[in-house]
Amino acid sequence: MKLKGMAIVLAVIFYATVIQGLPMFKGGRCLCLGPGAKAVKVAHIEKATIMYPSNSCYKMEVIITLKAQKGQRCLDPGSKQASFIIKQVQRKNKEEKHKVLEKRI
Repeated sequence: MKLKGMAIVLAVIFYATVIQGLPMFKGGRCLCLGPGAKAVKVAHIEKATIMYPSNSCYKMEVIITLKAQKGQRCLDPGSKQASFIIKQVQRKNKEEKHKVLEKRI
């Protein structure tokens, strides 16, 4: 009886470790499916968000929020417009970080 109980406990522990070790999402949890659009009309852009590669998604994503509640679009990070937006966001973040450091001094 004790041997049977020990075998069941070991089987449950082994099963739990195997299930926990399996990847749930092979492609990651990326928000953008596919390559994304090459460009979006600048007049329609409300906000731009850059998602850098992380544990949950292996690629960089550029997500554009459109005005008038028309949703979001993904831009191809390799396109000219996306490259320009990435540079602008990085420059803005760098300036904001610099202002915070100035206020602390």
